[in-house]
Amino acid sequence: MKRNLKIVFASIVILMSCSTPEEKQKTYSPEEIATETKKANDFFEDAFQTSLDRSPLQQSYLGIKKDYGKWDDLSDEKAQEDLEITKSQLQYLKDSINPEALDKQAAISYQLFKESAENQITDFKWRFHNYPVNQMFGFHTQVPAFLINIHQVADSSDAAAYISRLQSVENAFNQLVEGLQTRESKSILPPKFVFPRVLEDCQNILNGAPFKEGEPSTILADFNRKVDALDVSDDVKKNLINAANEALMSSVKPAYEELIAFMKEQEARATEDDGAWKFPDGGEFYDNALKRTTTTDLTAEEIHQIGLDEVARIHDEMREIMKQVDFEGDLQTFFTFLKEDDQFYYPNTDEGKEAYLDSAKSIIDNMESRLDELFITKPQARIKVKRVEAFRENSAGKAFYQSPAPDGSRPGTYYANLANTKNMPKFEMEALAYHEGIPGHHMDRTIAQELTGIPKFRKFGGYTAYVEGWGLYSEFVPKEMGMYANPYSDYGRLAMELWRACRLVVDTGIHLKKWTRQQGIDYYLTNTSGSERECVRMVERHIVIPSQATAYKIGMLKILELRSDAKEKLGEKFDIREFHEVVLTSGAIPLNTLEELVTEWVNSKL
Repeated sequence: MKRNLKIVFASIVILMSCSTPEEKQKTYSPEEIATETKKANDFFEDAFQTSLDRSPLQQSYLGIKKDYGKWDDLSDEKAQEDLEITKSQLQYLKDSINPEALDKQAAISYQLFKESAENQITDFKWRFHNYPVNQMFGFHTQVPAFLINIHQVADSSDAAAYISRLQSVENAFNQLVEGLQTRESKSILPPKFVFPRVLEDCQNILNGAPFKEGEPSTILADFNRKVDALDVSDDVKKNLINAANEALMSSVKPAYEELIAFMKEQEARATEDDGAWKFPDGGEFYDNALKRTTTTDLTAEEIHQIGLDEVARIHDEMREIMKQVDFEGDLQTFFTFLKEDDQFYYPNTDEGKEAYLDSAKSIIDNMESRLDELFITKPQARIKVKRVEAFRENSAGKAFYQSPAPDGSRPGTYYANLANTKNMPKFEMEALAYHEGIPGHHMDRTIAQELTGIPKFRKFGGYTAYVEGWGLYSEFVPKEMGMYANPYSDYGRLAMELWRACRLVVDTGIHLKKWTRQQGIDYYLTNTSGSERECVRMVERHIVIPSQATAYKIGMLKILELRSDAKEKLGEKFDIREFHEVVLTSGAIPLNTLEELVTEWVNSKL
């Protein structure tokens, strides 16, 4: 899948940005380059800080307690203001920074910032083409997840900030509902299946004290635990807890009740049309979404065909696994065997779930001990394995990763969804841990944060095809190291790769070819060993986030393609550690930028 997707660097920017032969030949002294590079990096820092100042949530994710008691402004007025800021920044970049006189990393930053700003401006017309409340994510689940996992309470002022956030939940939800109403006025509202999932999540937040009799609710239990750990008097703790109870009743409860009431009303008006084709200009929107997600020029039809080809290839490799384990029958029978045989699953008990977490930790620890074989730069931040919290496990994905706080106050976290261990087979444990943990997202996300010499918008930014492509690539690399314990574990690796190949088929099937939700489910059930719940949840994910799931396989294929090309050109000079160093030490980047970096590295060794 070789694509001619080139991005300009300092060496070729001259050819594009100068207008006369004399100017094209102009060179700059080291002092001039240093001066212009500093000017550019100061601008990138100012732009990042401007964005950060406008997002209390992002501040908290980065361990900054500046606006610690606030939520983000969810209004369209804020979005309009952000657009004008982006336009102003882009104009300054073009007028005031000379891309010819930048060092290598600053030249990359210049182009990435410019493209990102241009994309934001172009894409502003699509800002309502989404579902901000859905079964996978949304402010309704972000509130408790954020308070529990991100809002740290080190002293009484942090506790007061927690209470302040509780007190302002209702206002934020009012903005949220206003946005949902605007979308419906444009004929954009979720399909019917979304509503029961969202309503269940909302109701879960209102279970327990102070909303109902019984044990403390999810949020209150978290607040009580954090306050109890403070080194303050009992009277101070009591006052804080009383204030939290009052805020839960006066703000959080009515906020969720109002959202529930609105969602119930909207559910009656929803249809079972699933694809983005139903949106105004839905086809154009989806084409643009694919371009942004994959950072390639692949069309929806091309992506669909790549998926079909990859599904066929992986099925053939699975048949080889069947021979290794002496299984008699066809691939569908093998799928059924893997779904139904208890040997492949931990008991769906607290003990079984703890055993799963312990095994996942062991897999990550073992891989961590061998990182020197693959990497030069390694993350400094720690990683932990954690269960997805009960309040969101029924709707959350099977696993995901959360980056550490840059200041070290919070480790990187691999979340495993153990709502039902039947959805987390033992044979997929290794591949899943490699993807979400090490050498997967804990490597690419954490190394990016810890880089020096690049601006923060690159440290903390993201391109899904790069990030998830690396995650899927990270499932494959341990195979080459002999890390998979047995043929069934290797099957699990293939099963997860197959899952990502099917995503190419089903995402484009739903949003391009107008497949129904059931057609998508049937495709997964027929072509994978995923449980029915997994298949249903994945199709529902495709529906609410058009294009997102195509990033994994497209990104992995590009990384493998670049590695193969480098090996072919370099021969004995190829070093996997150096290749990974090139891939990981510029932060998350578009795939075409990655191709330029790898090409430059290869040429430097010839």
